[in-house]
Amino acid sequence: MTNENIANTWNTANPRFYHISRTYQMELRRNPTLAEKRLWEVIRNKQLGGFKFRRQHIIDVFIVDFVCIKARLIIEVDGRIHNFQKEYDNERTQFLNKNDFRVIRFRNEEVLYDIEKVKLEIVRQLEVEPPLASPKEGN
Repeated sequence: MTNENIANTWNTANPRFYHISRTYQMELRRNPTLAEKRLWEVIRNKQLGGFKFRRQHIIDVFIVDFVCIKARLIIEVDGRIHNFQKEYDNERTQFLNKNDFRVIRFRNEEVLYDIEKVKLEIVRQLEVEPPLASPKEGN
């Protein structure tokens, strides 16, 4: 994907399910976890290397916690529920990887109690060259 095309990639939702996803997305934005609030404080407004992040962003039928479209990087903040849905999380990550996104995960405790380590890992990931997006219909 060229830099010219990146500007149009914010529209990543599956149109068939957008109305359902959008309702859920707005609920997630209104009620973030404490860890999501904490991480958003340090990545919003291009605070990490000038990279823009979106929160609770729809990609196909999934809503990811945070995404930097330009770097094709998704950040997930996982609470205890994720201990019981590992198979689902793995399938979701594989889908996102196949769509040229990298996914990194942090536990709530990491974000709440070691935010500097989390920031360093995000910066390290942002420095990695993003994958070239596969040509998709409509791009």
